[in-house]
Amino acid sequence: MIEDDRMAELHAEYGPLLQVYALRIAGGDAGRAADAVQETFIRAWQRPEVLDPARGSTRGWLLVTVRNILIDEFRARQRRPEDAMAELPERSDPVDEIDQLLSSTLLTEALRSLAQPHREAIIHCYYGGSTVNELAARLGLPPGTVKSRLFYGLRALRSALIERGVQT
Repeated sequence: MIEDDRMAELHAEYGPLLQVYALRIAGGDAGRAADAVQETFIRAWQRPEVLDPARGSTRGWLLVTVRNILIDEFRARQRRPEDAMAELPERSDPVDEIDQLLSSTLLTEALRSLAQPHREAIIHCYYGGSTVNELAARLGLPPGTVKSRLFYGLRALRSALIERGVQT
C-alpha cells in the first residue's frame, strides 16, 4: 500500500483533473463523479504497482480507471430495476426515438466511411473527451497534425452525411 504522503501528492496533483473528467462522464452528477474519483484513489492505494512509471503513465491509469468505474456503475444501474415510482413516466414519442436511432445509425455509417486517422481523431476528441494535446501525446504526433486530422475529418464527415441525405 502507498504511504499517506504519496497519496496526498497524487490527490493534489491529479484530483482536480479526475474530478472534472468524472463530472463530464457522469453527466454533471457531482456525487457520482466524487464517488468515482474516491474509488480510483482507493484502487491506487491498494495496488501501488500500477503507479510505477516503468509500467506506464500514472495520469493515464487514473483517467482510465475513473472512466471504467463510471461505465461499470452505469451498466450496473441498467441491469437492476429502479425503485418503484408513484407515477408512470410520460411515454416518449416513438417517432422521436426512431429519428434518434436513424440519426445515430447514419452517423455511425458516416464515421466508418472516413479514413482511420480522421475517424480516430474525431472519436477521441468529440466523443471520448480528449483534448487535441492529450490525443497528440497519446499518438506521439504534433498537436497541429491532430488539428489537421480533425479539420479534414469533420469536412469528410459532413460530406458523408450529406451523401446519406442528412441536412447540415
